[in-house]
Amino acid sequence: MSDADLLQRKNDHLDIVLDPGRAASCARTGFARWHFRHCALPELDLDAIDLSTRLFGRSLAAPLLISSMTGGAERARGINRHLAEAAQVLGVAMGVGSQRVAIEGAADLGLDRSLRDLAPDVPLLANLGAAQLGHARGLDYARRAVEMIDADALIVHLNPLQEALQRGGDRDWHGVLAAIARTVEALEVPVVVKEVGAGLSAEVGRQLAEVGVAMLDVAGAGGTSWAAVEGERATTAQQRAVAMAFADWGIPTAEAVRALRADLPHVPLIASGGIRDGIDVAKALALGADLVGQAAATLASAGDSSDAVIDHFRVVIEQLRIACFCTGSADLAALRHAALIHERERD
Repeated sequence: MSDADLLQRKNDHLDIVLDPGRAASCARTGFARWHFRHCALPELDLDAIDLSTRLFGRSLAAPLLISSMTGGAERARGINRHLAEAAQVLGVAMGVGSQRVAIEGAADLGLDRSLRDLAPDVPLLANLGAAQLGHARGLDYARRAVEMIDADALIVHLNPLQEALQRGGDRDWHGVLAAIARTVEALEVPVVVKEVGAGLSAEVGRQLAEVGVAMLDVAGAGGTSWAAVEGERATTAQQRAVAMAFADWGIPTAEAVRALRADLPHVPLIASGGIRDGIDVAKALALGADLVGQAAATLASAGDSSDAVIDHFRVVIEQLRIACFCTGSADLAALRHAALIHERERD
């Protein structure tokens, strides 16, 4: 695929994701089925609730990740700058979008050391597709992705459904797990593996943990549907019909978090995929996540300014803080033991 085609694809993705009616999954995250038991006597100072945590040796003021986003060269440069500035002010982590285009020289998308200059104190996560790791230059790509932004870790994203539906997508996924294992062994930074909206099963999570992956991002169904995105990009009725049949495909985010935490009690988890607000964040943490990521809900703010991104996440953080207060949770450790009831149990 030519550089121009890659850039156009990224621009198409950005345009579609910015229109929720075109990109939203028909699936549900599953969080609406869970409800906290309200504590009417919290015996806490709301402003003293501790939301801090750590990720890859760096402190976070809240357990949040500005999840990986992407876009065309000019727009993505501003988006990445705004996100990095906001992450630094807020004290939260940031994952960049796929760096394939930047590595292959089509455009840097603002993905260079200037990003670290804007966010010197927070975790920055590089990003590369699993399909690229299997190529002859896969390890070189992985190292360059990390070096490009002075990253604290590398996200390897799994997107087999999107690749299957995408024009010119990578259709042969033989050897991807072995390529991830080689990358884990070769890199000096931790490797995080995430899906892109269809979720990680416990079985796949075990396979990844066994080869040394440091953290898993479930990126479950219920947020952006990349099948729907590719359906919107289809050039024929037949291509669209194939893609849109998968618009509700995947493991709901809440289900994926619960299953992975039960099966892999000591593996750090990120919950992402359709996270709407701070109450969803609180539910994800109570279900077993260590960190919670949000992407599409942030994208419009990111295209505006860093202040808009900061304002967006301050609302999420305040919602999370109040959820802690109203469950009697003084900190994140206490929140993980808060009473969370499935709707079936309420009947």
